[in-house]
Amino acid sequence: MSKHVRHTPLLKSLSKRQWAKVAAVIAAVGFIGAAGVVSRNFYQNDAPKSFSDVTAFSATDSAASRSAARGAIDSADKNTTFVTVKINGDSRTVLGEKQDMTTVKDVLETGNITLEPDDAVNPSLKTKVTEATVITIDRAGADVETNETAIAFNEVRKETSSLPKGQEKVETEGENGIMETTSLVTRAGGKIVSSNVFASWVKKAPVDKVILVGTGSSSTTVAANDLGTTTPAGEIQSWAHDYLLANGYTEEDFTAANYIISHESGWSPTATNPSSGAYGLAQAYPGSKMASAGADWQTNYQTQFKWFIDYCNQRYGGITAAYNHWITYNNY
Repeated sequence: MSKHVRHTPLLKSLSKRQWAKVAAVIAAVGFIGAAGVVSRNFYQNDAPKSFSDVTAFSATDSAASRSAARGAIDSADKNTTFVTVKINGDSRTVLGEKQDMTTVKDVLETGNITLEPDDAVNPSLKTKVTEATVITIDRAGADVETNETAIAFNEVRKETSSLPKGQEKVETEGENGIMETTSLVTRAGGKIVSSNVFASWVKKAPVDKVILVGTGSSSTTVAANDLGTTTPAGEIQSWAHDYLLANGYTEEDFTAANYIISHESGWSPTATNPSSGAYGLAQAYPGSKMASAGADWQTNYQTQFKWFIDYCNQRYGGITAAYNHWITYNNY
């Protein structure tokens, strides 16, 4: 997973195919053509809305940008390619498998980019693409708008022998996090006609409220590895908590899982990190990796969480081990 560093919000998408962590090319393209106009229904589908997040490079230094992007892809997945899409001045990179991204039409389908009836696209839909291609879309009357919503903090209770038995002390006050969402909004007569989310990320992670619970002697302090017991906040967390305990995991495992996911996605099944394209609760990249846990990985938080558990077990040997890595490196 990539660090949550603020980048320019990018165009809405949810890749139907494979995503890979890659540097993006942010194109400084002034000309927006009108080579092709297609209807919304041509690309409309039932896939959930998602968001893309890519490391920025300047297209004014296109050779260096593409070289860096290609290097990042090669290190992750040599079958993956990228193409830049720019709409009303905002850019994103569509990632996908090479065999699935040969034309402009392929790129838009791969990125699940829905065109409005009056959108103008350049180059035309049948044009062959390379990693140097910049697809521009001109959407008249649409504005980019950003809003923030709260990410609830959790209450974590930790036992400590440094307090008398039964006595409690607040070690850390809780603080809500911030989820930033950017949408492409079209208005007519002052009323919103359409609002399409194309970026959503954890701008500020929540801070847990930590309560120390006394167990006896005051001669020692809380163990460094005591993660404590976390009270779930909301339906998704409650399900995840119960699922873990029902399958042999511990309260500390849930605390560790909650910490990682709260920082990665704010527990949003459709979140995507703005600089890597990582998707879902666990910020998997490519998001399609989660298909190994179920075909409904794009929308089902249960499928995503099960994949998260398997990922932690296979890569780190457990959820708490993944948490320890995250604490050290701010990613996992």
